[in-house]
Amino acid sequence: MDVSEWIGRHAAATPDKTAIRYGGRDLSYRNFADLIGRTVAALAVAGVRRGGCAAYLGCNSPEMLALFFACARLGALFMPLNWRLAGPEHQQMLDDCPPGVLVVEAPFLEQTDAYRGELGTMKLVALGSSAAGWQPWEAFLDAGSAAPADPATAADAAQEILLGNTPLLICYTSGATGKPKGVVLTHEAIACNADNSVDMHAMTADDVVLTVLPMFHVGGLNIQTTPALRCGCTLVLHPRFEPEAALDAIEREHITLVLTVPAVADMMLSSPRWSSTHLSSLRMMSIGSSIVPLHIIEAVHARGIPMTQVYGSTETCPIAAYLKRDEALRKVGSTGRAALHCKLRVIGNDDADLPAGQAGEILVRGCNLFAEYWHNPEATAAAFTDGWYRSGDMGWLDDEGFLTVVGRRKEMIISGGENIYPAELENVLIQCDDVLEAAVVGRSDARWGEIAVAVIVPKPGRQPAPADILRLFDGRLARYKHPKDVVFVEALPKTALGKIRKEELRQLVKHAPVA
Repeated sequence: MDVSEWIGRHAAATPDKTAIRYGGRDLSYRNFADLIGRTVAALAVAGVRRGGCAAYLGCNSPEMLALFFACARLGALFMPLNWRLAGPEHQQMLDDCPPGVLVVEAPFLEQTDAYRGELGTMKLVALGSSAAGWQPWEAFLDAGSAAPADPATAADAAQEILLGNTPLLICYTSGATGKPKGVVLTHEAIACNADNSVDMHAMTADDVVLTVLPMFHVGGLNIQTTPALRCGCTLVLHPRFEPEAALDAIEREHITLVLTVPAVADMMLSSPRWSSTHLSSLRMMSIGSSIVPLHIIEAVHARGIPMTQVYGSTETCPIAAYLKRDEALRKVGSTGRAALHCKLRVIGNDDADLPAGQAGEILVRGCNLFAEYWHNPEATAAAFTDGWYRSGDMGWLDDEGFLTVVGRRKEMIISGGENIYPAELENVLIQCDDVLEAAVVGRSDARWGEIAVAVIVPKPGRQPAPADILRLFDGRLARYKHPKDVVFVEALPKTALGKIRKEELRQLVKHAPVA
């Protein structure tokens, strides 16, 4: 069944089952289907049709998911906006792909008001507020319910959706290396990705899935959340991540599946409650990131819970490779094998496939790949080679087909003609008792071309000397891989999902005095 039918099918089969538990209220599959239907009608009255767009700026909420599924019904695009960005960044995205309706949650109205005059004729809807100049969410829904149904709207959408290539989701990349690009994902890609997730997690309708990651990101939306609703699970939805609330939910709600990223997992592990929280309901914890520090995996395994990694990007919807539960302990550090509907290759500089154990660029192929970068045919063409998506990530496959990711191609350091992968050094650094966070970047060097530089955030009350940091690598890594310098900082610059902004660090170490 296509994405537009998921909730309706469950509403017919299990109408009273809880679909979403959020903020102390339960929304059954029947209630959720009704909310989606009202949202479809409201969007149609506001002029959103097949090929149109609706945008959402706010924290995780049932209304956000209702907009997603309503857009699926209409054959329209859903655009979730990253609430951690500044107003001008939102405006840039809204200018690039203007929506017919923009729904903004109350805490973000003020920053949106600053550029509201530049938004043209789009309908402005406030969720949780009756601010001047904004139509309240309930009034927006009521306007749709009061209008006569337009049979052409559903008929036109259905005709196109049957083709499977209808765009449904546009997610903007973080823009860490330049102007953000709008990644367009179709119904087929999202349905294919859901199949990959079901295979990864052995997901069934009996699962209770906790979502704490922001759904403005394709990982928070599509690794577990939309697949859970496809399967008819109960989704426990938090507006945003709070370590204590997440641990409390796992224990109280008998959560079976939860997705994290390294920054989120680290905060959970650092909570005083981590060692005492009852985690017996968890079948596994999943973690989404190209590279996961080994100490996180080991700490979760120590509680008797398999930690399964998942690899991908916005362009892969995002599931491209994963570990399954029964592989997690045997393949610690690997991101797993190709997803159910994916193929992987690792190629060298000549674009030829590399043998097992040799690192090169990771290529992905599958029905979950993105359709295009919005209105950017040059960038879209550059992202593919003969139908294979060029990830820009570096990694290697073992003789069983398990993938290990070692870093971004542009982050690789070439020192004296030898390749150095920062993740290998970072795994050493983070095991030091004096180190809270660490990253490694390259810096130009007259003799070696580049050298590795360790950027360190010390733990509170600790003041390691640069020589102490450099000695960590003795006898552990080849001498040419060792960092040649250390820079101490108070915090590492990060994206909304906790990924380190390496380009900012490269600029920092470029001008930092040599230790």
